[in-house]
Amino acid sequence: MFSFLLHFFLGWVAGTALQLQQASLWLAEINLAACSASGFLLLVWFLCQHRLRLSVMSQCVLVLLLSTTFAFFSCAVRAQLFLEKQIAPQLEGQVLQVVGRVVAMPQQMQANIRFRFAVQSAHFASGESVELPPLVLLGWYVNTADATPSPADVQAGDIWKFSIKLKAPHGHINPHGFDYELWLWEQDLQATGYVRRGVHDAPPRLIARSWAHPIERLRQWVRQRIYAQVGEQAGVGVVLALLLGDQASIERADWDVFRATGVAHLMAISGLHITALAWLVARCVAWIWRRSDLWSQVSWCMGLPSQKAAMLAALVTAVGYSIFTGWAIPAQRTVWMLGAVLTLRMNGLKWPAYQVLLFAATVVLVADPWAFLQAGFWLSFMAVSILFVGSQSFQFLPALIREQFLMSVCMAPLSLLFFHQVSLVGFFANLVAVPWVTCVVTPLCMLGLLIPVAWSLAAWAVGVQGLCLGWMASLSWAQWSAPAAPLWLSVLSIAGMFVCAMPIAWLWRLSGALCIWPVLCWHVPRPLYGEFELIGADMGQGHAVLVRTAHHSLLYDTGPRYSPETDAGQRVLVPLLMVLGERLNRVIISHQDSDHSGGAHSVLKMQSQAQVLTSMPSDHLLRAMHPMQPCEAGQHWRWDGVLFSVMHPQKADYAEKNKPNAMSCVLRIQSASGVSALLVADIEAAQEKQLLESGVPLKSDWLLVPHHGSATSSTTGFLQAVSPSVAWVQAGYRNRFGHPRPEVMARYAAQGIQVFQSVWCGASIWQSHRPQQMRCARDEYRRYWHHLPPIESVYRSNKN
Repeated sequence: MFSFLLHFFLGWVAGTALQLQQASLWLAEINLAACSASGFLLLVWFLCQHRLRLSVMSQCVLVLLLSTTFAFFSCAVRAQLFLEKQIAPQLEGQVLQVVGRVVAMPQQMQANIRFRFAVQSAHFASGESVELPPLVLLGWYVNTADATPSPADVQAGDIWKFSIKLKAPHGHINPHGFDYELWLWEQDLQATGYVRRGVHDAPPRLIARSWAHPIERLRQWVRQRIYAQVGEQAGVGVVLALLLGDQASIERADWDVFRATGVAHLMAISGLHITALAWLVARCVAWIWRRSDLWSQVSWCMGLPSQKAAMLAALVTAVGYSIFTGWAIPAQRTVWMLGAVLTLRMNGLKWPAYQVLLFAATVVLVADPWAFLQAGFWLSFMAVSILFVGSQSFQFLPALIREQFLMSVCMAPLSLLFFHQVSLVGFFANLVAVPWVTCVVTPLCMLGLLIPVAWSLAAWAVGVQGLCLGWMASLSWAQWSAPAAPLWLSVLSIAGMFVCAMPIAWLWRLSGALCIWPVLCWHVPRPLYGEFELIGADMGQGHAVLVRTAHHSLLYDTGPRYSPETDAGQRVLVPLLMVLGERLNRVIISHQDSDHSGGAHSVLKMQSQAQVLTSMPSDHLLRAMHPMQPCEAGQHWRWDGVLFSVMHPQKADYAEKNKPNAMSCVLRIQSASGVSALLVADIEAAQEKQLLESGVPLKSDWLLVPHHGSATSSTTGFLQAVSPSVAWVQAGYRNRFGHPRPEVMARYAAQGIQVFQSVWCGASIWQSHRPQQMRCARDEYRRYWHHLPPIESVYRSNKN
């Protein structure tokens, strides 16, 4: 029976993995029929397995095939049902009146909040009812000029009436980047939007307070108590993360330190914390149970043995604490493994460790198949697997050192696969942080539920730890990054680390360790000498284009600033540069507008060696953080046979009072074979005319559409002079400017120019040796949960 269960677990994991590779779902009828048939056959086998005249091997293969098929099609059926509830395109951007319930603890973003909202009813201002997805993600932004309720008044369980605008879940698709649309899908969120508080909008109105979501309400109450006790003391974010699973409360600077030192896994509820608490409760219950005859006439052990009572108490504690802290994947894995072990033990049974782990993985994937693609799933299960495999290895080392060696060294390939970097000080940092967080900080966080002053002590302990970790993170060699290797190489390196951890001959261990060498030496292919490549990042309403030659790299603009906490540099460009293994030689910040310079701080912090050209005024804040030179027409240089020429602004333009757009740095790039690209930022009609009159060569094969497709740019004369084969628009989905304007796109169509937009295309890749082709990340990484804008058909016709 163990063998059959093992093959069922393996089949379920395999079927889920295969289904998640689908670019589009098959017909609903096919999915439903195949799901029903495979599920029925699996049930028949379970009921009649003893009557089948098949060998054990044949039955194992049968179970594997049936469970794989059932997992594949059951996941597809669930996806089909979910897609049927997506927001109708005609409702996007419309002002709607909605009534619903806040179903989770709101997420604080300085004075603003985001929260999950279960829609109960919705209608237009005219009173006409509309159907919306059952669960949406809303943002509520503070406006101190009015007297409407502050976002701080929103509590889980409350029923509110809002005026809102919604749009379909739409994120940025970049090579090896974070899949925001998958995250929304996994959270059952089918639309995002914001609460409107304009003059003509009905003000938000609290309809009723409610404890309909008591756990979330309790979590929010505890968070408020922590802030009341600790205030804005450094370390409060870590206290919230360890006690409530609220990792969003940790400051960005702290996350940078934790990632550099390899202790980020400790800043969340881990299996170690849950198991330790369950063990403590079990010991206390067992002690009380065995002494129950001191205050009771009949010993409790007569009704239930103390060992079983302790096991039940441990399981209840683990489940309750995991739910209270947000039910993250590491918590789920711990609960299901603990539940399986305790249930088997109470019934006098025992499974091998690997089978318990596979059981937990199967249950997690049954509940949430899309968790398979989350880094947390793999990090959690692989970490436990490494500990199981390596528990008998390296016995000459003390337990703590052995475990940290396994976690820091053997988990390095997985860290490279998901994050493309590994901490070189992680082993030493974890030797300090693991016992400190586990034995000091986390117990103080829990004790604060009874004695609030313990939260202040926990925050102080986090600050002490931060001093040590901050020093380690400041070392120049603290972390090492590597470009993204092909998946098969990453899998090979992970398998090699498993072999290295196994208690086998040292020769085999050494062979396993060598399997990671190809990943460490991998380099992303670069253009040939004399050619260049353009990668247009997908980061919303802003410009950022990476130019790569055989041995050099240039970044043209750095994208927008999203909020005081984050920008396109931190979210998109730094990860993109990391996965490509790029070391920038030069950055051009075309002008000072925040949608072009917003990510500069994050980019230059990582790429401090880069030279910078810009038209920003000398008193701009960014110019104080990094040496910068003005970009002027006539500047030119040659890298690897590729010519770079600055064509605007003129030196005299700096003496005049021009708008920032008018000062945009214009760059033309030409390969050795004469293929060229023109990057023009936000120039407008006047600057286009100036370029035409200057007599500089404008003819190019690739054009960055001026000013995101604004009506102020892309004049007919300019397009005729440039005459590109391909044009690229970087603009946000449903941006408030209406970019690109339809009348502007009509001019491109009249000239026979193929226009690609980041909204439909995601990140784009264009290569000078293939000037007629444009590769789109949304095509190459297409999955069925990715949003297809209503104008997708226009993109397809342009592309073809």
